[in-house]
Amino acid sequence: MKHEPITTATNCSQEREPDALPVDDARARVLETLGPLPGVLSSPVRACLGRVLAQDVRSDIDVPSTTNSAMDGYALAGADLPVQQSAHFPVVGRALAGHPFGAALARGTCVQIMTGAALPRGTDTVVMQEQVQRHGDTVLIGTGHHAGQNVRQAGEDLARGQIALSAGRRLRPADLGLLASLGQAEVSVYRRPRVAFFSTGDELRTLGHVLGEGEIYDSNRYTLHAMLERLGVDIVDLGVVADQPDALRTQFRRAAQDSDVVITTGGVSVGDADYVKQILAELGSVEFCKIAMKPGRPFAYGRLANALFFGLPGNPVAVMVTFYQFVQPALQRLAGTRDECLPRLFEVTCAERLRKKPGRTEFLRGVLTHDSNGGLQVRSTGQQGSGILSSMSNANCFIVLGHDTGTVLPGAPVQVQPFDGLV
Repeated sequence: MKHEPITTATNCSQEREPDALPVDDARARVLETLGPLPGVLSSPVRACLGRVLAQDVRSDIDVPSTTNSAMDGYALAGADLPVQQSAHFPVVGRALAGHPFGAALARGTCVQIMTGAALPRGTDTVVMQEQVQRHGDTVLIGTGHHAGQNVRQAGEDLARGQIALSAGRRLRPADLGLLASLGQAEVSVYRRPRVAFFSTGDELRTLGHVLGEGEIYDSNRYTLHAMLERLGVDIVDLGVVADQPDALRTQFRRAAQDSDVVITTGGVSVGDADYVKQILAELGSVEFCKIAMKPGRPFAYGRLANALFFGLPGNPVAVMVTFYQFVQPALQRLAGTRDECLPRLFEVTCAERLRKKPGRTEFLRGVLTHDSNGGLQVRSTGQQGSGILSSMSNANCFIVLGHDTGTVLPGAPVQVQPFDGLV
């Protein structure tokens, strides 16, 4: 009996796969056509943390509005400062924040002034109160001072008409304070992306259920929900869907109805029960489905009606790696950010040997610490299987071994992507 030759298929342990996209190319393809979602709204400043500005914010005022004292002390004309020897100055009044000294100051005199108080006319200099001697209604000021010291000029923070914050900026706590300092009660922001997600798999059970033989709890929806919540998007959790084509088609259509982005986990490999890519091709389009990376090689990106679609792997670590490298940059671009989309990497010393062959990018879970000299070093968390979620929980960064990188020796430089810098 004649047997047909067996075809050797690619598998996730192989370093090279000809039709798999390099990570940077895949990310570029995701981002190349994306921009802010349509729809701008006016939002109160207090509600703007994490929102993205849709328009430049210009200052209508000088900040600070008046030239004022940076210290508690005594205001006088810089031209009167003693040069050769100490001199006495009559104290003719006080200036407090919100209660200015109303008159112009005569030469050779001074005014006691508090931090934030407007400088009286005729003064341009403040001598700290710790650097004078007060004797009744006069102060003795020594030499060594210079004109203009300890003074904050009007508009030195922001000048009238200056752009204070540019469109595309994700607002941080300091930005909200800056807006308040301008008297801005509301600003224009982009609407948040609406993201629907669900897990696929007959073996998955939600929390609260007793596990049967071969069943596991669905952790992916919880990590996905947390990662999405940190990005400030509107979240629609559609639960768990069984590995049944009709059920998946129904959920695909439901997810795409009112969402900008649809995310699934599981079902994107080549198993008999992996239907995600097939149904995506039926109902929408598949842009690409394999990436030269570990973990996360099986991955589907495309469109479903008017929504972007990301089919993430089922293994918990692969879900998080692919989310951070592809989904998060896309959501940031849709939200309107202009400068926060690409991963931020920096170089540190590797503390151990890391085995790798060129041909794909690998994301190892690492622990970034200081060495004995105060420099930064990184080592892996140990076992790196894509199903070992504790490797993410114990880590504080990705060790990113690039597409063409081979084995890394101890003491060699490697690139890391800290988790705290992922958002």
